[in-house]
Amino acid sequence: MMYTRVKTSRRRFPVKGRGGQREPEKAPAWGVDMSERPPQGNGEDLNEVVDATLRSYEDEGLLDDLSERPIPSLDDVTAILVDLRELLFPRHFNRRRVVRENIAYYIGDKIDQVYRALAEQIAKGFQHECPNPGREHQPCDLCMGRGRQESAAFLKKIPHLRKMFAEDLEAAFEGDPAAKSFDEIIFSYPGFRAVVVYRIAHELHVQSVPLLPRIMTEHAHSVTGVDIHPGATIGRRFFIDHATGVIIGETTQIGENVKIYQGVTLGAFSFPKGPDGKIIRDQKRHPTIEDNVTIYSGATILGPIVIGKGAEIGGNVWLTDPVPPGTKVVIGKPHLVYKITSREGYVTDYQI
Repeated sequence: MMYTRVKTSRRRFPVKGRGGQREPEKAPAWGVDMSERPPQGNGEDLNEVVDATLRSYEDEGLLDDLSERPIPSLDDVTAILVDLRELLFPRHFNRRRVVRENIAYYIGDKIDQVYRALAEQIAKGFQHECPNPGREHQPCDLCMGRGRQESAAFLKKIPHLRKMFAEDLEAAFEGDPAAKSFDEIIFSYPGFRAVVVYRIAHELHVQSVPLLPRIMTEHAHSVTGVDIHPGATIGRRFFIDHATGVIIGETTQIGENVKIYQGVTLGAFSFPKGPDGKIIRDQKRHPTIEDNVTIYSGATILGPIVIGKGAEIGGNVWLTDPVPPGTKVVIGKPHLVYKITSREGYVTDYQI
């Protein structure tokens, strides 16, 4: 493979100068004349880079699957989330005016669009996980049929999801005195947006759809700063205030009317390993949060412990033990040191 430097011609543009004379204009600022630049390397250097990169693809490793095995598209899955948001909140997220007179047409068209796109991506997910070596890259009626089946099953849950979102919205409005309207929350609250994507992804997770649920929640993570695993179970009227930095692990169970603030971690301890040295999976690793619990900012709750109904967990608390119902857990008053400089230049220490 050979690389050749291309010399660009300098184009002159006639413009009026002083005295009405036309003068040649210099090349535009974005023009580059390669002939006036010093050599930056040669084709042999780039050939070596290309050859080394190609050899890396041939190595047996985790990144080197260049087979024809289908795989879901990140862009397409993200586009499906956008379409679902328009379907779930047609008045708020739509480029067209949706009113009662055209809502039936709009919803029918949008559901058909989502059904086809989602079925295709689900089918690719099942083909990617195909247990038959050598057949995963071939057209598979079984996987495509399952894609259509799971897509239709998910879309049947739209009314249920809308009811859940209405309750989450109500909890957010009641839990934040700064909220001026439901519309403000739908448009602008990152915690609400993260919960919307989580509930979509969780339903697909329950249906055993591979890859797509995690792609969806990690997309929401990148946008909102909230990391909710689609395998977590979260009850009605859930509200994350301020949202940024919240982590909710895979086996977390959260009851109804739970409110948490920014920076809360519902996590796990270091994972136990089996005799083969590999992590033991499919075990309960994360907390269970019962109904009507409030967890304030920066709290960390680790392990398969239970936080009892109506408990209140204070900010920056580190918990690894269960909490009985109705209990308030806070950190003791910290030891503060104040240094005040007097007018005479002396520094006085106060310890509290």
